[in-house]
Amino acid sequence: MAKIRFATIWLAGCSGCHMSFLDLDEWLIDLAEKVDVVFSPVGSDIKEFPENVDVCLVEGAVANEENFELLKKARERSKLLISFGDCAVTANVPAMRNMLGGSEPVLKRCYLELGDVTPQIPKDPGIVPELLDRVRPIHEVVDVDLFLPGCPPSADRIKAAIAPLLEGEKPEMTGREMIKFG
Repeated sequence: MAKIRFATIWLAGCSGCHMSFLDLDEWLIDLAEKVDVVFSPVGSDIKEFPENVDVCLVEGAVANEENFELLKKARERSKLLISFGDCAVTANVPAMRNMLGGSEPVLKRCYLELGDVTPQIPKDPGIVPELLDRVRPIHEVVDVDLFLPGCPPSADRIKAAIAPLLEGEKPEMTGREMIKFG
């Protein structure tokens, strides 16, 4: 049986979901026998999201143009896209900046009010990705196939969601142990 082409991406979030993924410990060895990790911020230096991904876990909310573009590409190139953790599912903590009414107040606070030596908002391209006016959960940007809530989801929950996929089955996303937020 061919290995599953597996990817993870990290948008606006704390990386706690990826840390929880690493808590799968020895099951990661079993997983490695069944998947080819073709894109991930953990343990790879691949710059371009590849074609023909079977399963992609997306951690974090959509907060800037870079997040938006990567997510669109991941959706176009992935058969199964999983909203991975509360930030991806609801926008959670990253969306707290939405209360400020746009990206400008955030930039002013970070770079002018709290700037130390030479306070200025970076203008040159590539320094700070262009912020979106509103932070959004991923399902507001692309279609999502599976929601895996938790802040972060536990290793057991992650395993329960991924293991059936390795056998070509859909996981049972029911009951508190699989769908509880926080």
